[in-house]
Amino acid sequence: MAKRFIPRDISWLSFNGRVLQEAADETVPLPLRIKFLGIFSNNLDEFFRVRVAGLKRAIDLKDKSANQSFYEDPQLILEELNIRVIKQQKKFDNTWNRIQKDMAKQNVFIKTSEELSPEQQQFVSEYYQDDVESNVIPLILDDVRPMPYIRDKSLYLGIAMGKSEWQYETKFALIEIPTSQNGRFVQLPAPKDEKHIILLEDVIKFNLPLIFSYFGFDVFHAHVFKVTKDAEFDIDNDINTTLVEKISKGVKNRRKGKPTRFIFDQEMDPKLVEFLIKKLNLSKKDSIIPGQKIHNFKHFMDFPNVFKSYHQPQERTSFPHPYFQNYERVTDTVLKKDVLLSFPYHEFRPIIDLLREAAMDPDVKTIQITAYRLASNSKVANALINAARNGKEVTVMLELRARFDEENNLDWKEKLELEGIKVLTGIPNKKVHAKLCVIKKRTGAKTIQYGFVSTGNINEKTAKLYGDYCLLTSNRDVIADINKVFNYLRRPKSDPAEMIKNCKSLLICPIDMRRELLHFIDLEIAEAKAGRKAAIIVKVNSLSDKDMIKKLYDAATAGVKIDLIIRGIYCAMNQKTFKSPMNAISIVDEYLEHARVMYFYNAGKELMYISSADWMTRNLDHRIEAAVKITSKKIKEDLKEMLYIQLTDNVKARILNNSLSNHYVENKKEPCRSQIEIYNYLKRKITDH
Repeated sequence: MAKRFIPRDISWLSFNGRVLQEAADETVPLPLRIKFLGIFSNNLDEFFRVRVAGLKRAIDLKDKSANQSFYEDPQLILEELNIRVIKQQKKFDNTWNRIQKDMAKQNVFIKTSEELSPEQQQFVSEYYQDDVESNVIPLILDDVRPMPYIRDKSLYLGIAMGKSEWQYETKFALIEIPTSQNGRFVQLPAPKDEKHIILLEDVIKFNLPLIFSYFGFDVFHAHVFKVTKDAEFDIDNDINTTLVEKISKGVKNRRKGKPTRFIFDQEMDPKLVEFLIKKLNLSKKDSIIPGQKIHNFKHFMDFPNVFKSYHQPQERTSFPHPYFQNYERVTDTVLKKDVLLSFPYHEFRPIIDLLREAAMDPDVKTIQITAYRLASNSKVANALINAARNGKEVTVMLELRARFDEENNLDWKEKLELEGIKVLTGIPNKKVHAKLCVIKKRTGAKTIQYGFVSTGNINEKTAKLYGDYCLLTSNRDVIADINKVFNYLRRPKSDPAEMIKNCKSLLICPIDMRRELLHFIDLEIAEAKAGRKAAIIVKVNSLSDKDMIKKLYDAATAGVKIDLIIRGIYCAMNQKTFKSPMNAISIVDEYLEHARVMYFYNAGKELMYISSADWMTRNLDHRIEAAVKITSKKIKEDLKEMLYIQLTDNVKARILNNSLSNHYVENKKEPCRSQIEIYNYLKRKITDH
């Protein structure tokens, strides 16, 4: 029997392999290659915290229905994952070795504790005593004492030590590397025209004789290790506990998470490795991975800017949308026509300006907005606080369950409420992932409303890195639908299907988005069967929902032309029954492709939506998501053109095939790197305007 689906977690590892390809690509500037290694490492950490932890839970449950949700036996998937992870680790190590050779060509060197010149030794000794020593807590390990608590995201130095004349057993200790206090990288004094960097763990290694001087040890073998833990927490349905308390409790409970991976320097003392495995209650079933000297590569996303030859190209800078280049009020423009912002090509500023204008406009009465991930020093939040201080009624739907941002969002909740802002904290069992805003003003007896629908977070920091769309609009149908969503969010115990119904411009999860998308695909199937043109283009981060995939299979069997642009998880497979094989690609480049766009030919009356939702079961059934219909002919043409540019990419696009080979799209056409071509396309709009 032909295989019908690729397991989600195997597909995700294939995506992370594409990130690793970018690090290995010598045409990518060196600082970016180092950054991609950091992204790969950070991705893998989260994968083990959440997905591998979920697989292990499913294995423990021995529940058939749990197994079905993984598309295959979780035990088999886990075994396959471990094989693939070790292969990727080898490629990672080889890539890092090549990158270090390229760094050396630019006279940039990472020095170990054993490679320091006398001047550098003096510097490292003084730096440790002045800046690091107060943050270092050495812990002695033995069989009698309980194992100290090991933090999930931290890096540790495992130390085997003794005295050269000793015949007795080696003593063990560990030190948590204080990267949050001191950073990971220290720039050393170096010869002219050279840059020397030492990692914080090597600063500590050099100073071990000082740290353990009390014991008189003179032999030290110190190597880094890290542990990844189960990061998921279950929110129980204790009706006496508020959601905020549950989230706070859940974050604290992460301390109790079971280890899912143990990575260590392969040169670590074997007895210390054995001791740690025993104390961490790890078994052969767990991911125990020997590696090179450096771990927690996520810090390398912020590697020091020490490279002379890299300058950000013009095509990687944001520019104003043509409608806002003459500094006219954003509000005035939005009240006249729909505007599509395309990040990070367009500046994020119009979003902040829209909110700032509303804060100062005496006619504005209310602002309602959803927030999933806010920037740490958010200009969006500051504009909302300014509005509240100016007497506006401000409501913020703050999703407290945004994974790994829970603590940050709890802090924002407190700050916003202190300013008199009404903070909504979600609804039971469903995350609010829709990106919506509505502003209401009264001029005399007239009520005017406007706002936006976005595919990505309202976050000025990520808007410089993530490819997203935001529709600014005063369209009455869109605004009426947004208001329905907020009316429901204000009354989370009410029936969502009753509160959010008869929407004309928005598709809402979990109300009607799945149903309507299946209906649109059915219309294309009917057209194809009648021998007429039928086409679907879907751009999402992930496609893993079985029902949506099966419907696409029906469409491909009927002969519908299907083009898919999927950055990450892709669980579909081309089948022999397809009259027209699905064309699926993934684009991994400097910007993170994050926008979701859906296009249906619709018998020539083209339908187009931008959305916050991926085609995953969690989004379609277990989150509040919104997709907005594009009614402006001009915006529709722009979106289509950008989709076509991406489908033409033959530089950064990989083919998503049944074998997960990650081969680049290759043809004899003119080179097309879609992110650069979209920049050029949008930049031309300014001169045309």
